[in-house]
Amino acid sequence: MKLLASLLTAAILAASAFPAFSAGGAPAAAQPKPAKADLAKGEASYTAVCAACHAADGNSTIPLQPKLAGQHPEYLVKQLMEFKDDKRKDPVMKGFASMLSEPDMKNIAGWLHAQKPKDGFAKDKDLVAMGERIYRGGIQERNIAACAGCHSPNGAGIPAQYPRLAGQHADYTATQLTAFRDGKRANSIQMTQVAAKLNDREIKAVADYIAGLR
Repeated sequence: MKLLASLLTAAILAASAFPAFSAGGAPAAAQPKPAKADLAKGEASYTAVCAACHAADGNSTIPLQPKLAGQHPEYLVKQLMEFKDDKRKDPVMKGFASMLSEPDMKNIAGWLHAQKPKDGFAKDKDLVAMGERIYRGGIQERNIAACAGCHSPNGAGIPAQYPRLAGQHADYTATQLTAFRDGKRANSIQMTQVAAKLNDREIKAVADYIAGLR
């Protein structure tokens, strides 16, 4: 037993003398870490390319242009890349996204995430109750999932997976839901499946409720 213990101890000490290797064969410690966003460069690029439509601080005042302040950076980069690659169709956004490198996108997204989003407001009192029911509970008899399951009860979303929705312009949200439903926007299978089951009144209701989330 003493001999076995000595052999095990020697094996452990020998293993610790060598660096851990990744699946690719390089020492784990040598794996590059993702570069952090350069917020100063992000602000400069945003001001030059994006601010005219989305406002100086990312809180667009144009109902059909989304508020971007506070949005998850991973989601923003994904959308910009998909505009650039025509996975999300929009000729205006394609033009702007094509001007940006991937580091530019990451810097802009990091800067926008650091901006404070401004609250929005629901406008249609007759529809907001319906919107709340759909957002929080879905429509079970038609197998429509609750929005809150992916975007969280307060609209904060889930970083790197689902976007922040709270306070977003109702007109913009309704336009995007309609585009998903009608096949004009096809860069999210989940959203296409959900929106396909919603009628115009339901889309307007849930969009209005989202606008008032905090």
